[in-house]
Amino acid sequence: MRTHKDHKEKAPREVSCFVLTVSDTRTSDTDRSGSLIRELLEGAGHRVTGSDIVPDDAAQIRTGVRVAVKRLDTEVVLVTGGTGISRRDRTVDTIRKMIERELDGFGELFRMLSYRDIGASAMLSRAVAGAIGEKMIFVLPGSPDAVKLALNELILPELGHMVRELTKSG
Repeated sequence: MRTHKDHKEKAPREVSCFVLTVSDTRTSDTDRSGSLIRELLEGAGHRVTGSDIVPDDAAQIRTGVRVAVKRLDTEVVLVTGGTGISRRDRTVDTIRKMIERELDGFGELFRMLSYRDIGASAMLSRAVAGAIGEKMIFVLPGSPDAVKLALNELILPELGHMVRELTKSG
């Protein structure tokens, strides 16, 4: 009987990732969360194929995600920003409509781990993950602390395994 450890052993060690920041105010010089995602991915042996910043506008978010997902050199898209409940936070609502298979456990676990650190405020995050075709997409808050938590505790330990499961045939 195969276990999750067997699956992880056959998973790729290097995954190619694109980083998309959603913000009306951040620039390449001030995008701490996007920079942190790139740093953590590369530090774990993964490859960053590119990055971009788009405003918190549904059409521009859709375009940014479509461009990233269509890249042949990209297996995973990590999005940061716009996961709260304010009127300007459109990221989750926009991307959730694009996701074909949602990974419910990601958001649930992220909020559980966040609760440990920030208490009941964790329920305000709408972090989500799923698949668009054969590409994984993670939608993370814009906070560097939240990015670090999501990558270190959830994404990096399973990134290769998720890509393998998503792209295997049969």
